[in-house]
Amino acid sequence: MADVTGRILALLATLRTGRAFSGEELAARLEVSPRTLRRDVDRLRGYGYPVETRPGPGGHYRLAAGTAVPPLAFDGDEAVATLLGLATLAATGGAAEGSVGEAATRAYGKVDQLLPRRLRHRAAHLRASLETGTVAAPSPGTGVLAALAEAIQHRRVIAFDYVDKDGSATSRRVEPHRHVHHGLRWYLLAWDVGKEDWRVFRTDRITGLRTSTSTCTPRPLPADTALDYLRQGLNKDRTRVVLSVDAPLPAVADAFKHREAELAALDDRRTRVVLMLDTWQWLLLDLAFLDADFTVHEPPGVRDALHAFGARLLRS
Repeated sequence: MADVTGRILALLATLRTGRAFSGEELAARLEVSPRTLRRDVDRLRGYGYPVETRPGPGGHYRLAAGTAVPPLAFDGDEAVATLLGLATLAATGGAAEGSVGEAATRAYGKVDQLLPRRLRHRAAHLRASLETGTVAAPSPGTGVLAALAEAIQHRRVIAFDYVDKDGSATSRRVEPHRHVHHGLRWYLLAWDVGKEDWRVFRTDRITGLRTSTSTCTPRPLPADTALDYLRQGLNKDRTRVVLSVDAPLPAVADAFKHREAELAALDDRRTRVVLMLDTWQWLLLDLAFLDADFTVHEPPGVRDALHAFGARLLRS
């Protein structure tokens, strides 16, 4: 029975990608015979999953979109991960009605309904045993995120009102490209029609979103990914700092847990650190907790500032 359950979950996970698969391709992926595949598809239908079938040449199997999710969607690990994910999102979002954080809080209390009966007690135990500390972070509305996602999917031009970090209000018309979640913030990467250039917008600062009927053609990004482009913008005015620390990588990773740092083990006792900083003072607290020797390789200005600060400490 366990083998059958594993096959069904693997089949469901494959079909939920949204692709259409030929019978031969599905059977090869799941390493089953065509006859077994047909039986497993019938089992999925019996569980409430509408699997569409097109027979004959060019035929395929595909999971119909827009249907309710029966309980089979979760195994034990997925149930735990779902609860933890909702709890984390609720703890780092706002409580305003319609926000992502508020929706996550409501969903956290209802997810039992999506779980098989055998897993509901695990969800109840996890919920009763878990506490999360809240972190203040902007939480955009679920309606805005959903509308942006649909515009991105269908390549629709959108317009909205936007307030930047200085409080200046503007109206924008853009071709949306990607959502990006980074550093407890939600961003929209889009081609600004008026500026004729790529721009990144904080999603929580978008209001009055309007989706037009005009479509747009995908444009090549000036970076490998939307996240890379966002990082380039965030790091534009920051200083790249490279140092080596006489401590093993796990200890260094723990000390720099609140920084976006590139870490590499030089050996069992030394770690290379690369990070982008607004100011060299951010290094002080993290390095102080390490209680380890370190060498700043670049830039010279940061090294000189640390030497001067060390001299002030000695004089005190």
